[in-house]
Amino acid sequence: MSRITTTRLADSRELIYFDDPGTPERSPESLVDHRRLPARGEPGEVRYDALSGDWVAVAAHRQTRTHLPPADQCPICPTTAANPSEIPAPDYDVVVFENRFPSLGPALGEIPPLPAAGQSAHGITGPAFGRCEVVAFTPQHTGSFAELGETRARTVIEAWAQRTEALSALPGIKQVFPFENRGADIGVTLHHPHGQIYAYPYVTPRAAQLGAVARKYYDDVDAKETLAASLLKAEREDGSRMVLEAKHFSAYVPFAARWPLEIHLVPHRSVPDLAALTGEERDELSHVYLDLLKRLDSLYPTPMPYISAWHQAPLDPSLRPAGQLHLQLTSPRRAADKLKYLAGSEAAMGAFINDTTPEAVAERLRNVAAAPATHNTMEGIRA
Repeated sequence: MSRITTTRLADSRELIYFDDPGTPERSPESLVDHRRLPARGEPGEVRYDALSGDWVAVAAHRQTRTHLPPADQCPICPTTAANPSEIPAPDYDVVVFENRFPSLGPALGEIPPLPAAGQSAHGITGPAFGRCEVVAFTPQHTGSFAELGETRARTVIEAWAQRTEALSALPGIKQVFPFENRGADIGVTLHHPHGQIYAYPYVTPRAAQLGAVARKYYDDVDAKETLAASLLKAEREDGSRMVLEAKHFSAYVPFAARWPLEIHLVPHRSVPDLAALTGEERDELSHVYLDLLKRLDSLYPTPMPYISAWHQAPLDPSLRPAGQLHLQLTSPRRAADKLKYLAGSEAAMGAFINDTTPEAVAERLRNVAAAPATHNTMEGIRA
């Protein structure tokens, strides 16, 4: 279990240290931010798109956010005399802090209700309530999640779980989304290994779409089995798209994968979010997740750009019973030197056209596990 220490930055943003087991207790000085920072601004706004039925966040203040700074000016490296960063301590294991340039928040509350049927929804706007947090995986400026040790990966998982539970309890929050953007091809603005957590004041369009399909399935089956559990069972019986199977988690390439590289990692037990995982499940997840990331990086000579998206059940009571935690790990890389760009059909119509076959991708991912540098030898995993 990680030791958790909470402090406040100079502009009142919350910062939380998550320590690996055995890390010495930090000094009081490491909790003090000596910078002179301007007061936090007001939140942006959310606007309702009456044509699509989606909420859109407008965050013009993010135009001035930090963009690919040199290593000696990295805002999430430990603080030094030459670089007073976002993290006051001279060293750390894992840190979570409120984003200085948030898309949502810092204020919390309920967004405006939609009008009654028959009334126009055009022009509805309100404050962009919510919370955006940064998760620094390591004090090292270079590297990736795949290069973390299993102890550190377990600490990150503990941070994700703790923040999921805490953010879910905040006023007005409807969905909590931990994710990592990795690589310049994905659009990262900081090279330092890190992820983010968004706590939305609405259910996002993708979660609403998946949630509606999952709820219909859940209501139609007598056993009240989640759709994610049913799909995992079918994939394990078929086997052609499986990547790995362990005691508590299995990973597969979905039958109708949208992306050139797409893996779904699903717990065998139906749980709504990371906070609901047991200690044993979190232990195994640290092994399995590292295994998947190493397989991705072994496919080509250069590191794999990816989006690691933790789908958790929305807090909406109409969607939550049918929801199930799962990871969707995707990459636009369709060859060593080619990317899949979302152009006309995908970007305009949401109609994906995949350049790879899920069965062939799964076979490649299974086979790369044989490479000594990428093979995870944790007892209980079979590829």
